Amino acid sequence: MSQNATEVARDCDAVVIGAGFAGLYALHRLRGMGLDVRAFEAGSGVGGTWYWNRYPGARTDSEAEVYQYWFSDELLAEWNWQERFPAQAETERYLNFVADRLDLRKDIAFNTRVTAAHWDEAAARWVVQTDGGDAVRCRWLVPCLGPLSEPAEPPFPGREAYRGTVLHTARWPREGIDLRGKRVGVVGTAATGIQVIQTIAHEVGALYVFQRTANYTIPMRNPKVDDAARERMRARYPENRQRVFDSFIGFHFDLDPRDWDQVPKEERRRTLEALWDKGSLQFWGSNFIKVIMDEAANREVSDFVREKMRARIRKPELAEKLLPTTHGFGTRRTPLDSGYLEVFDLDHVHLVDVKADPIQAFTDTGLKTGTAAYELDVIILATGFDAGTGTLGRIDIRGRDGLSLKDEWKKEISTAMGLQKHGFPNLFMTAAPLAPSAAFCNMPTCLQQQVDWIADCIDYVRRTGDRQVIEPTPEFEAQWVKHHDQVANATLIAKTPSWWLGSNVPGKPQRLLSYIGAGNYRQACNDVAQKGYAGFVIS
Repeated sequence: MSQNATEVARDCDAVVIGAGFAGLYALHRLRGMGLDVRAFEAGSGVGGTWYWNRYPGARTDSEAEVYQYWFSDELLAEWNWQERFPAQAETERYLNFVADRLDLRKDIAFNTRVTAAHWDEAAARWVVQTDGGDAVRCRWLVPCLGPLSEPAEPPFPGREAYRGTVLHTARWPREGIDLRGKRVGVVGTAATGIQVIQTIAHEVGALYVFQRTANYTIPMRNPKVDDAARERMRARYPENRQRVFDSFIGFHFDLDPRDWDQVPKEERRRTLEALWDKGSLQFWGSNFIKVIMDEAANREVSDFVREKMRARIRKPELAEKLLPTTHGFGTRRTPLDSGYLEVFDLDHVHLVDVKADPIQAFTDTGLKTGTAAYELDVIILATGFDAGTGTLGRIDIRGRDGLSLKDEWKKEISTAMGLQKHGFPNLFMTAAPLAPSAAFCNMPTCLQQQVDWIADCIDYVRRTGDRQVIEPTPEFEAQWVKHHDQVANATLIAKTPSWWLGSNVPGKPQRLLSYIGAGNYRQACNDVAQKGYAGFVIS
């Protein structure tokens, strides 16, 4: 950052980066405390995830009933959800409704990307630089960038030679793209890939699905929501408003408290059948806790899901490729689907096993593996994200004595409750590593909880600190990392390579990126606050 940029920096109290679920709420909360707040958003509109991810079939796998803000009775009363699991366009409309209803746009600079943020120790301020060359000086820096925002691009060489169209699902063009009759390749079969594949299969001329890892998938039950259903939903809001913050993964349901080994096998089967019929993530989040902790329990549930999946696959030779065998159910992200397995019955849909025959490179006409070449008009990369650290790593964030956040996380991924990091005073993060996030929490639930904690903390520091500066001690941060790892290592999840651990990004330090147990996390955060932010130094 240039000296001139620092000199011309204007002052405000707080800068919020991002205008998704967390960013909009952070702007609202901090502004409501009387702070002068500026927000920066790289896109041309609000929405965050739901602005950028507009690929065919994009929709939430959290139910509308809980995929919303809880802080305003007026918002709850005025917004009418149309589907149990809202599609991208509906969720984007909801966030635009919130922005308009709360008059948030006036404080958001759109089409503006934050490129750097440096801590000025003498002034006890952050100096924030944008891609337009502007600089802003603030006391509180609150990046709300989401855990799944920085696309992970595959390392296949030769992309510049390819004459067709390449799209990453996280950067889908707003105007869309006509895929009718075209030869399309989709690389990746995790949650996003499944949504794309099942949506475009019936319109393309030929579809090649490049699968490295088969995934468990649950059929989604997604009815329209009529007036009567909305009234029933609203009647549950008072109960759900509290319940989501106490539950295991931030939903209106919770884990089965019974001991797996004490429940007869026949009763376990009835329980699994009932959960399966819900057509939601209840099959994961309302199951027995031992399913993600005990290999025998996990094996039984994995067999159950494979049985259900096999019954949907008509071609026996495909079943062996589409059924997951390399990991147990729930140890990687489990998608909901709407006819995904059935599209492989179509003659023009082809499954390419790139575990056995890896993709080698782009060609001028498509992709080639070790044994075959595929001519494609469009290549869709559903290859996921550099989760947790990637988006913050794109910003040159430097704390005390020029300490680089990106460089620190290259050595070890650590935070204090996913909210702050030692060496970076007055930097507050949401959906950051070692807090509940996309992996193990309904995002609006955990983002609201984290923003509330941050706002309350800032209010406390403003009232008690001479310099109004707060930072976690290295001892507290190490203690939180140890606790996080103990919780994670008690599960099978920490033993299963996936993006949950950063395994999809070469060279990334391996640690479970999200904290397991949203309700327990909330209590831990509350305990710290009630003890005057024990573990943090306020000056």
